[in-house]
Amino acid sequence: MENQIFELQYAMDTFYFLVCGALVMWMAAGFSMLEAGLVRSKNTTEILTKNIALYGISCTMYLVCGYAIMYGGTYFLSGIAGGDDLVATALASKAEEGFNGGAVYSDASDFFFQVVFVATAMSIVSGAVAERMKLWAFLAFAVVMTGVIYPMEGSWTWGGNAVFGLYTLGDLGFVDFAGSGIVHLAGASAALAGVLLLGARKGKYGADGSTRAIPGANLPLATLGTFILWMGWFGFNGGSVLKLADVGSANAVAMVFLNTNAAAAGGLLAAMVTARLLFGKADLTMILNGALAGLVAITAEPSTPTALQATLFGAIGGVLVVFSILALDKIKIDDPVGAISVHGACGLLGLLLVPITNSNSTFFGQIVGAATIFVWVFGASLIVWMVLKAVMGLRVTAEEEDQGVDIAECGLEAYPEFTK
Repeated sequence: MENQIFELQYAMDTFYFLVCGALVMWMAAGFSMLEAGLVRSKNTTEILTKNIALYGISCTMYLVCGYAIMYGGTYFLSGIAGGDDLVATALASKAEEGFNGGAVYSDASDFFFQVVFVATAMSIVSGAVAERMKLWAFLAFAVVMTGVIYPMEGSWTWGGNAVFGLYTLGDLGFVDFAGSGIVHLAGASAALAGVLLLGARKGKYGADGSTRAIPGANLPLATLGTFILWMGWFGFNGGSVLKLADVGSANAVAMVFLNTNAAAAGGLLAAMVTARLLFGKADLTMILNGALAGLVAITAEPSTPTALQATLFGAIGGVLVVFSILALDKIKIDDPVGAISVHGACGLLGLLLVPITNSNSTFFGQIVGAATIFVWVFGASLIVWMVLKAVMGLRVTAEEEDQGVDIAECGLEAYPEFTK
């Protein structure tokens, strides 16, 4: 009877992990649609190519070496047991943990859930460098980012390893439930390094310091992408509970879903009101980024706040993202989709909000953790971007940028009937 209970728990937790992983994978479609809607029509095919290609690269590189760096395991050369062998192995190694309240699930499902997080971090980079970066330079960076840079910082955080043997973030009180820092701040840090070397799009900033708005081609598509990301985030945060098959875990999952949704709504409304006060208009792009800002802000700890606190945390993120986007424009950092602000500024915010509701974390630990992630990812990314710039160049020519990178990099247009 005991074994049957364990097998049922094992099956439910594994299935829950896989479903949440599939929801996170669907976020790749959300990033694709959001970015395709916020760039100009002449650059749509290339941004879509980047997003689907980076997903394939992320999955392969994490399989080859990333998972081994992050957790010390690998699925590249070893087979995965099945059937009775799997049950016997699980009973031998995990039954005691399961009966004591621990999470029990297939190791393969854990790998699948982790690999889609890697792709999410890399997706953040693609929007920030849009409309002027060479496709193959971006894909070369994706190989290093997903195979080494992200897994290394992941080994110090979720992996529990000491940072270069010097200190352990967990011992300092660092907590990041689902990745405000580990995924989102990391992706934004890599993007910032690339944008600084790449420079702004032609015509974005005037010689007199003025900023020219460059509207996206398809706001319905961008809105669809935001809703897809919002939906996928339930798997992103909900799956990070790691289990479902007991009353306590089921209640925790429900609270995470509730708080994730509340924070997104709070961020959306706060950004909309902030834009109205600043610009006199309801700016849809700010509203979309406000929803995403709320989601990023709650990701570091969606299980301990009340629903009201989650709404307020999301609202703070919604206000912050508007001012962050404006501040980056002031210092001439060109981010076509606002990715650095959404995932960087609000990722840091999410980490700093954790100690308010989670007594296991400390502000000191959160600050050290955020600094560790930023310094490593930004520094390592900057070196890789510089090498790529020297070897193959990062930016398309001025003529190719004017024509659109769809033709220059991919040889076809997304909307040929409308551009001829």
